[in-house]
Amino acid sequence: MDNLIPAPVRAVADDRGAFLLDGATTITAGTGTETTGRWLRTTLGAAFGLPLAPGGDGAGNTVDLRIDPAREAEGYRLAVTPDGGVEIAGGSAAGVFWGAQTLRQLLGPEAFRRAPAGPVAARAVPFTDIEDSPRFPWRGLMLDVARHFMPKDDVLRYLDLMAAHKLNVFHFHLTDDQGWRIEIKRHPRLTGTGAWRSRTKYGHRASELWDETPHGGFYTQDDIREIVAYAAERHIRVVPEIDIPGHSQAAISAYPELGNTDVIDTTTLSVWDTWGVNPNVLAPTDNTLRFFEGVFEELLDLFPAATSPFIHIGGDECPKDQWKQSPAAQARMAELGLTGEDELQSWFIRHFDSWLTARGRRLIGWDEILEGGLAEGAAVSSWRGYAGGIAAAEAGHDVVMCPEQQVYLDHRQDGGPDEPMPIGYVRTLEDVYRFEPVPPGLSEEAATHVLGTQANVWTEVMQNRARVDYQVFPRLAAFAEVAWSPLPAPGERDFAGFERRMGTHYARLDALGVGYRPPGGPLPWQRRPGVLGRPIEGPPPHV
Repeated sequence: MDNLIPAPVRAVADDRGAFLLDGATTITAGTGTETTGRWLRTTLGAAFGLPLAPGGDGAGNTVDLRIDPAREAEGYRLAVTPDGGVEIAGGSAAGVFWGAQTLRQLLGPEAFRRAPAGPVAARAVPFTDIEDSPRFPWRGLMLDVARHFMPKDDVLRYLDLMAAHKLNVFHFHLTDDQGWRIEIKRHPRLTGTGAWRSRTKYGHRASELWDETPHGGFYTQDDIREIVAYAAERHIRVVPEIDIPGHSQAAISAYPELGNTDVIDTTTLSVWDTWGVNPNVLAPTDNTLRFFEGVFEELLDLFPAATSPFIHIGGDECPKDQWKQSPAAQARMAELGLTGEDELQSWFIRHFDSWLTARGRRLIGWDEILEGGLAEGAAVSSWRGYAGGIAAAEAGHDVVMCPEQQVYLDHRQDGGPDEPMPIGYVRTLEDVYRFEPVPPGLSEEAATHVLGTQANVWTEVMQNRARVDYQVFPRLAAFAEVAWSPLPAPGERDFAGFERRMGTHYARLDALGVGYRPPGGPLPWQRRPGVLGRPIEGPPPHV
């Protein structure tokens, strides 16, 4: 019980005995908990080779699931008692599910296998009483599938890994200069052209190495529906991101009229094959607005409001040079009475804020959307340190804290020369564990606007699932505890205790097949001298 990650709010052990999970154990799922009951039967049944049949009377050799409305929505109580059963009572179906994740951890690393390794004995769970609830309602992971495409099955796997760590928001970065990854039926060239690039820079922007293999891929609308449904069963909300008005070269390459055609011949543009901040941005025209309204109409159908109340529109790293040079953009500014290009971007963002609000959704964007004035009701993902989040929260806007200095998991984990494709700041497991999402000095009222926190995974240097695993783990386990568990005292976290608990958690990750960075450093197969490139000093742009 003292090896749980994230750490529960309260856990009391009883050394008088244990509950035995065996061939006679049943699972009783009360109203509203049926999905968790099926998940337990599927997951634990496969791991231990047990039937775990539904039914039972809630007493004896039974795992009893029920909703207790008196509890916090995502909170739960897990009681293993001498009466011979396990009871998980959650404030909602989500709370019951998080309690089931804790039960899985109590059953040992073997509970994380996909199939039993051999004959299975009864599994013992010590008598215990756990009461738990999350610190933040937004506990997120952002995955960039635009720079390197991740197949659908790998996305589903990451949803399972998020659930195992009690993370509940999946920020799905679907479009960028380097690729458009979601099928939009009314604009087929977005994936027909925009999902494919001819080659890829190997390493980050200072690298001179290239992979000449064409790269691409996209999710069909049926793929997206499956991903959203799979997430919902695990009580994970999906926040889709369509990045506008910058980071849009893939869209412009497919539909050149979206670009600033009076400044550049946009018909010559292809999907970008390198990294950094791209100068080619959307033109502020009515045609562009109508085009992306059509995109968002299809997006809202694929991501229902019940599971995707927020829609992310990016809004970051939008160079204004083309707008300054464009007679059409300048005329638009004069028509609207705007005094600068920052206000033109704000106009663009405000348009989609109003459009989404009218359809029952909330806009969220990177902290650059503060420039030129932020639309009422819009929320902010604060990535450039704390400053943007502080300004937004003090102004009454909701904020998700995801500063690059602390929770960008593409940044290197060690300063040594053999770290695979090292970029950015060195951020160790301990660094992530000591991250505090609520900045010191934030007023009490403003602190209520911190919805939570999010770890971001930008995939410029992550060509495949193995590389993503290596960068994300084990640091995501530390981040999950920051997002879920309360601070023992202001500014205090017990890293030594966390590191000890990780000793057991590594075995869970092994059982799940996660290719994490081991405590001692890179594995031999991950060292590729002469190919990885030299370390790059300083932080890269985040997208």
